[in-house]
Amino acid sequence: MRVTRPMLALSGAVAILALTGCGSGGKGEAAAPETVTGSLEHIAAEAKCKPNMQTDADTIRQALCKKGKEKYVLATFATDRGQREWLNEAKDYGGYYLVGRKWVAVGQEKTVTALQGTIGGTMEEGSEHMNPGGSHNKGGHDGGSSHHG
Repeated sequence: MRVTRPMLALSGAVAILALTGCGSGGKGEAAAPETVTGSLEHIAAEAKCKPNMQTDADTIRQALCKKGKEKYVLATFATDRGQREWLNEAKDYGGYYLVGRKWVAVGQEKTVTALQGTIGGTMEEGSEHMNPGGSHNKGGHDGGSSHHG
């Protein structure tokens, strides 16, 4: 298997998930604003984040953002296909993904849910069974017998 830039970026997202730890948040269903588009810097500005750049490559740009005490990853992609491939690999590690056109924000549920109220996007959830030490998605193990979404 060859190491690709999306895989390298994925390792950064996985590290952030490990840093943020498990969290449970409310399920606020307020109407989301129109989803922002543009460069990583533009999206970060809309999210009121001063991006700490981690990866600046042709195919992906990735930064660490803070929202209060919470941290999340904001990534932009050169292509829709590159974004989908990255998401498909990253979701194996669990977590919560706020997805816009050629961008993704990754973090705790409450963090990305709050972010959705600012920059729009669609919430996607990673796999429960791959979260070491308990599910980031449900706050504990449930044997995978329930599904929500």
